[in-house]
Amino acid sequence: MTKGPGAPTAAPPGRPGAAPSPQPGLWNIANVLTMVRLLLVPVFVLLLFADGGHDPKWRSVAWASFAIAMITDVFDGELARRKGLITDFGKIADPIADKAIMGAALIGLSILGDLPWWITVVILARELGITLMRFWVIRYAVIPASRGGKLKTLTQGIAVGMYVLVLTGPLATARAVVMGVAVLLTVATGLDYVGQAVRLRREGLAEQRAAAAREATGR
Repeated sequence: MTKGPGAPTAAPPGRPGAAPSPQPGLWNIANVLTMVRLLLVPVFVLLLFADGGHDPKWRSVAWASFAIAMITDVFDGELARRKGLITDFGKIADPIADKAIMGAALIGLSILGDLPWWITVVILARELGITLMRFWVIRYAVIPASRGGKLKTLTQGIAVGMYVLVLTGPLATARAVVMGVAVLLTVATGLDYVGQAVRLRREGLAEQRAAAAREATGR
């Protein structure tokens, strides 16, 4: 049977766009770094609480493991984007690893009495709330990471790292100041994300209603 004008034709094999490109394998450098960060969480906790949790030597080793985890956080995402190594595993595991190491540090330091609980609650509530907020609007749009959010993450990492170390005198005062800045950035960027989420959801709902109206009038 001959196909008439305008009849659909099958795309020849091998044409660009004929089939989606295969997803990178699980065992790539970006995912391995994420796995290393996940494995470092229990190691960090054990080191933080070693010998009662206040031995300067053990705390220094704990800081080293925390610093390694923070460094892998910087490189795994960058490698995934630059080398096309983004996978479903990475999308799920990377944010889990980020929150796990930071949450373990904050809760551990508060248990040891080195960090006020209200700071831990504020930071963790913000992180959990923004994660839930992203899922709330994900069907309409993706909330991009802002410069403020990246600065918040960097400041949090520096502040928490300073609290992991046993510091006294001016350095102890300096870490309190850095943590204060981190808390302010945490709250400010959290409010900004909430505003973005509400706006994106409102715009998404408006587009859905407009599309439904066009479909109804076109029938």
